[in-house]
Amino acid sequence: MMKHIFRACSIALTALAFFALAGCLACSPALADKRVALVIGNSAYKSVPKLANPASDAGLIGGMLRKAGFDTVDVRQDLNASEMRKALREFGGRTRDADVAVIYYAGHGMEVDGTNYLIPIDAALETDTDVYDEALPIDRVLVSIEPAKQLRLVILDACRDNPFAKSMKRTVASRAIGRGLAKVEPTTPNTMIAFAAKAGSTASDGDSRNSPFATALADHLPKPGLDLRKAFGFVRDDVLKSTANKQEPFVYGSLGGDDVPLVPAKPVATGPQANPQSELRRDYELALQLGTRDGWEAFLAQYPEGFYANLAKGQLNKIGAEETRASAEQKAKAAEQEKARLVAERAQKAEQDKAAAAAKVAEDARIAAEKQKQIEQARAEAAEQQRKVAEAAAAKALAEKQVAERAKAELAAKQAAEKAEQTARPAADRQLPEVENQKVAALSPGPTSTLSAAELAKSVQSELRRVGCLTSAAEGEWSSAAQRSLTLFNKYARTQLDVKLASVDALDALKAKPGRVCPLVCNFGFKADGDQCVKITCRAGYRVGEDNECEKIQEKKPVATREESRRRDSDRKQTEAAPAAPQASGQIICTSAGCRPVAKGCRIVRDPRPGSAGMIQAEVCN
Repeated sequence: MMKHIFRACSIALTALAFFALAGCLACSPALADKRVALVIGNSAYKSVPKLANPASDAGLIGGMLRKAGFDTVDVRQDLNASEMRKALREFGGRTRDADVAVIYYAGHGMEVDGTNYLIPIDAALETDTDVYDEALPIDRVLVSIEPAKQLRLVILDACRDNPFAKSMKRTVASRAIGRGLAKVEPTTPNTMIAFAAKAGSTASDGDSRNSPFATALADHLPKPGLDLRKAFGFVRDDVLKSTANKQEPFVYGSLGGDDVPLVPAKPVATGPQANPQSELRRDYELALQLGTRDGWEAFLAQYPEGFYANLAKGQLNKIGAEETRASAEQKAKAAEQEKARLVAERAQKAEQDKAAAAAKVAEDARIAAEKQKQIEQARAEAAEQQRKVAEAAAAKALAEKQVAERAKAELAAKQAAEKAEQTARPAADRQLPEVENQKVAALSPGPTSTLSAAELAKSVQSELRRVGCLTSAAEGEWSSAAQRSLTLFNKYARTQLDVKLASVDALDALKAKPGRVCPLVCNFGFKADGDQCVKITCRAGYRVGEDNECEKIQEKKPVATREESRRRDSDRKQTEAAPAAPQASGQIICTSAGCRPVAKGCRIVRDPRPGSAGMIQAEVCN
């Protein structure tokens, strides 16, 4: 049953994606604002019962935003705390150059001391103070959409009856834990926050696949030309009607006097035609976001052959390897538990050996399954990379073809205009010398751009940033940094544009490139990962070497310092310069003071002094 439902949803979302792409291509330059969206649906909570609708609500709203022509729609499901923070951080980076930013969240939320929090699936919230560490405040969500230039919209389908509030312990009796969410007043202009239910009340999941609030949003928000305030008014009416006036959605914040529709009212058809394989590619990307066996099998049933079918089969192999690994891991755990039980019950040695052998076999199977999973994952990633390279090459070829056709058409129009001018020129003018004709042609003004010099310079720099050749912000002046960036573009795009000034030709050549042209250059200690630089992390005992690769740390032998060497030389010289200590001759001399050895170089003689009678010894030295 779920397989058939997914197929129906896949076909419907494919059609919506096709019309969204056609609508986007039909927009005039005045309406071509960049719009980005982040959709989060948390259902599989670990500490409380699972929610039925948020995952399917996130899929519904994600499809609706794609139909509305958003440039990027990131749909995430069942995120823990670290994954939610990462998703908001990455989305904040995409909103820096966006005009419209939308965040939709479906799942549990709660209010503590007047502050609203969104609850990840791994939150336990055993005490009321755990919410500060395990949940995300609504202010963190507002910070991520703050850079958007025209409209910031947050939709919270998080007013459900909160089971955490019933089980958590109170550390302070005066700490207030509200029912539903608290009222929010945005401090930045052009910011709207929509609640599924008014502050202090709870919302219903309904009896169908999607909640009443999500269903009403999908019905009214994508209507062309409908102002958001009126659209939310219609959403309120539908929800009140479907819940017997028990649930009333509410919107906080304000907008200006002009209408702000999510879908433009009157698009004008211009620009290149849609890629014939866009429908197939969008179905593939939808199945890739779901990442389930049912999703890939439904995709293969719709598209059994071709390049994307091979990619889908690789993804199925990857999922099969993961399932085999999980099954082997479960069997290994069961075998270990059986072994521990037999040991605990003092089973016979034969039974213990049998259980140990079974555990070893199960562990070997788990290791083999883990290796197979890694192999299939590597194959799937390689195939996905090949798909991206093939799509980029096709887009590049299409863009170059369009540029060539446009240049050919401009050349033909120019030649026709010159021919008509020569026909209408008076005979006297035609008799002018060739040199004079060349001077007149050189002095005649050429076609001018409708953009000012500052606007043209800023537009060219913005395109240089998009293709990866400029890292600084776009400015209204054509600086030396902009000239260096255009030089890099000439090098990697193999063009010969004049880098001394910003020109319309340079702007057209840049717009013809669909993706990055200049390679990503990272600082020492970082490496390129897609369009980002990530820090190189080496394992223990290794460090980043001069070639920006991990190398083993060599152990250094202790080397004596210069001061220690100098001290040793000084002690040796002092020892060599010191006089040798006198050595005894082996004779003993005795006097009235006592006996002692005779010093070296001395001898014993009879005392020659008068009165000694020659009986007293004396020591005579050289």
